[in-house]
Amino acid sequence: MKLFDTSITKNLLPIDGEVYYHGVVLSEQEILQYFETLCTNIVWKQDKLIMFGKKIVTKRKVAWYGNRPYEYTYSNTTKKALPWTAALLKLKQLVEAKTSETYNSCLLNLYHNGTEGMSWHSDDEDMLVKNASIASLSIGVDRKFAFKHKDLKEKVTLTLENGSLLEMKGTTQKYWQHALPKTKKVISPRINLTFRSIID
Repeated sequence: MKLFDTSITKNLLPIDGEVYYHGVVLSEQEILQYFETLCTNIVWKQDKLIMFGKKIVTKRKVAWYGNRPYEYTYSNTTKKALPWTAALLKLKQLVEAKTSETYNSCLLNLYHNGTEGMSWHSDDEDMLVKNASIASLSIGVDRKFAFKHKDLKEKVTLTLENGSLLEMKGTTQKYWQHALPKTKKVISPRINLTFRSIID
């Protein structure tokens, strides 16, 4: 792996939003250390969602951390943020330096393999600061990621590399949905950290 040579600084979206791929921002040693630390020290729980009137328990595990015990509600489930761990604070500082933005919370997802993914959605909940930056840090196996315009249905796809950083900002959540497609080809785990700004 070559460090800092995969960054795409131009906007990946052709219209109605801003998405920037900062490439790999962690060394191989940092990736290994953070992956082990996050697996061990994060309070992981399965998501219990209400979708189409049915209660669903996800295979993937999630966690929610922040500056304060912010409440975050999506898919009819509410989480209360836990205090930052030392590792999360270091990663937050790194992400803030790379994006020149600030964040007060982080939603983490643990995907055990490619059979676990995320369907089309937008991160547009009322408690999030409108049009603020959302920074997505990937630690673990490479995964495909996709964007789809809500009206034009135009799609943009890319691969999120191990140790890489993706940033969504501006009107992206208003006009675009994004997804982590499932695949049987991926058999290794991935941790995704999405740093966000909750209305304080």
